[in-house]
Amino acid sequence: MTEKIIDLDKTLYDLTAQYPETIDILFELGFMGVKNPVMRETHGRQMTVRTGCGHLGLDLGAVTAALKAKGFTVKA
Repeated sequence: MTEKIIDLDKTLYDLTAQYPETIDILFELGFMGVKNPVMRETHGRQMTVRTGCGHLGLDLGAVTAALKAKGFTVKA
């Protein structure tokens, strides 16, 4: 089994392209625009999980814990 690594400083576009299953996970965590292909193509090319949490008022620790619970290794 290949380790799935989430780098919090990679763009949402890159993360969702590499791991399409993160679209639903991030949506459930509050990243509402991630399901919109146009938003992923535009804002997603600039926004990271870290910056997204800041913009959306989400707790980075909770998002990180949820990603780990889904089987990802989180690289800060």
